[in-house]
Amino acid sequence: MNPLNAYLIVSALLFAIGLGGALTRRNAIIVLIGIELMLNAANLNFIAFWRYGSNPEAPIGIMFVLFSIGVAAAEAAVGLALIISIYRHYKTTNVEQIDNLKG
Repeated sequence: MNPLNAYLIVSALLFAIGLGGALTRRNAIIVLIGIELMLNAANLNFIAFWRYGSNPEAPIGIMFVLFSIGVAAAEAAVGLALIISIYRHYKTTNVEQIDNLKG
């Protein structure tokens, strides 16, 4: 088996677990964790294609991953702030019980 294929299979499994967690869970924190797993799967793809690509000496893949990690950190900070704000207002993190987003 080609090592690139192994990385892609692991990345696909990680993405599927994250997608399943984001779509099936009711807790907003678990949904956020599922989204983070999907972003990590994308980062694994970036690194795998960079490493086994035509020019692995260029740091292009690492720059993509670092930018993606920065975006994921900002997304997690904003997401957690929203979850805390929603919890203070509704006293729940169940996404099905949050039916009104008016102030």
